[in-house]
Amino acid sequence: MQNEIDAEEYRDHIATIDEKGKRVWIFPKRPKGKYTRYRTRLSWFLLAVLFALPWIKIGGVPLFLLNVPERKFVLFTVFFGPQDFFIFALLMIAFIVFIALFTVAFGRLFCGWVCPQTVFMEMVFRKIEYWIEGDYTRQRALAKSAWTTEKIWKRTAKHSLFLLISFLIANTFLAYIFGSDALLQFVKDGPGPHFGLFVGLLLFTLVFYFVFSWMREQVCIIVCPYGRLQGVLLDQKSMVVAYDHVRGEPRGNPKKNKDKELGDCIDCGQCVNVCPTGIDIRNGTQLECVGCTACIDACDDIMDRIGKPKGLVRYASQDEIKHGRRLRFSGRMKAYSAVLFLLVLLLSVLLATRRDFDVHVARMRGTTYQEQSNGDISNFFTLKLMNKSFHTFHPQIRLLQPEGGTLRIIGTAPELEGGSSAEVNIMLSYPAAQVKGVKMPVKIGVFKGDTQVDESEMVFFGPGDS
Repeated sequence: MQNEIDAEEYRDHIATIDEKGKRVWIFPKRPKGKYTRYRTRLSWFLLAVLFALPWIKIGGVPLFLLNVPERKFVLFTVFFGPQDFFIFALLMIAFIVFIALFTVAFGRLFCGWVCPQTVFMEMVFRKIEYWIEGDYTRQRALAKSAWTTEKIWKRTAKHSLFLLISFLIANTFLAYIFGSDALLQFVKDGPGPHFGLFVGLLLFTLVFYFVFSWMREQVCIIVCPYGRLQGVLLDQKSMVVAYDHVRGEPRGNPKKNKDKELGDCIDCGQCVNVCPTGIDIRNGTQLECVGCTACIDACDDIMDRIGKPKGLVRYASQDEIKHGRRLRFSGRMKAYSAVLFLLVLLLSVLLATRRDFDVHVARMRGTTYQEQSNGDISNFFTLKLMNKSFHTFHPQIRLLQPEGGTLRIIGTAPELEGGSSAEVNIMLSYPAAQVKGVKMPVKIGVFKGDTQVDESEMVFFGPGDS
């Protein structure tokens, strides 16, 4: 009974905090192996996409833009304005459902392979540390050493590069928000005309620097809510980075325990040395595990050296380890898949029926109808026009139904640039004899040349039969 309690003690604390509540700095060993090579290649691809995306244009239109201040968004050259917010909301819900489904099936695989925090930390900032300070033993020794000339120049070089990369990341996010052309203009103008923006850029740089130089794995352990979701989403059928305790236990050094029948785990501790969050994967699934596969590569290397089969630590479910059952399409997976399918279907319909131009009509405030000197009945309306394309649009507003009336624009006809909106006031007039009842439905259309791009119905007020 006491052994079971001791075995579960790791759940009462995290590896990065000691008994006194102080931070334990993690110095992971440089990983190497098949999965590390795959992750490195994927990370370079993701980083190339991240930094290149805001600069790519097709036909003069940015491929990707998230202009939150002006509420203009571009996804793969398709413009979305404030009126399309519900589409973004559905898209976010679909993404969350997809993450839930993916986690139920494959655990925290997203964190280890795709998450920007992990990609930047392990494939950029951590590699800079290995390059300047050496592997984990040298890093640990350097941290404990006095402030010699060597330590000063190594720390200065490392943190200077950290700040430079953080500044580059902050500028990239600025390009996503305002566009690459605007970013180049900001650089050309200098900080003076855009002082507030420059201060924001520096603050974002310091935030990124703080995250990757000090917070590091604490973001995954403390800040990110995804680790907590594992307790709700994972079950015995989920594929996770797991230690095969059936095959590995009892663990021990075979040279020191010649008289005992041991499992394949020689208790070398290499899986712990390479872990970027400092956990022991042999204790079971833990919220600190980001599924980075470093422990798999480390264990496979040891198994090769001692002539044992690989896979003592591998992607597997607890069902597979205990009972040999492979991944199955469980009831929860079916439920998440059904919800995701419906959301994707709804999004597809909305995107397929979405138009590049919207018109919304409202009665001019404080008006009902007016009787003109020639006997006509007039109503005044305000039209809000939204151009959701990237091309300048000269809208023509025409009366569709019922015929016999006249439509006049009060003021000048608007010219809408790409992604812009405008309001225009119109006056609709009908002969009194044609106005039937107190309320009469009318319909107007918005045309681009001879092509109708949108229409809207409203109510035309009249004096009635009195």
